[in-house]
Amino acid sequence: MSSRSVSLTGTFLMLAAGGAAACDNGNRYHDEGFYCADANGVIVDEDYCDDHHYYGGGIVPYYIWHSSGYRAGYPIGSRLPAGGSKFAYNDKASRASFGLPSTGKIGNGTVKTSVVGKGGSGSKSSGSHKSGGS
Repeated sequence: MSSRSVSLTGTFLMLAAGGAAACDNGNRYHDEGFYCADANGVIVDEDYCDDHHYYGGGIVPYYIWHSSGYRAGYPIGSRLPAGGSKFAYNDKASRASFGLPSTGKIGNGTVKTSVVGKGGSGSKSSGSHKSGGS
């Protein structure tokens, strides 16, 4: 009987390990919501994040904010929920990494599905990675 219990225990451990691996793999892909907002996470008209729009010189403080926790439908003027990240609206590399168009306007509330390995925490701006963002 002891060999049978050892066999069952080994089978159970293999199944448990397989289940844990499946859970880890499931976290690799997720949906990500995107909004045009200012540095404080207050949603602005998506035209402000269109890099084809000329603002008349200087640095424009608008960002594309994103998070797996953002859903469609937040209105202009509202503050995005805490936990999101941002990158400069004209950062082509960051746009491409999320499967967004490298130029042009991105509609507020855009949700990309099956984003790989991108989290909703931290902040990224013009090629540099920083932690924080709210």
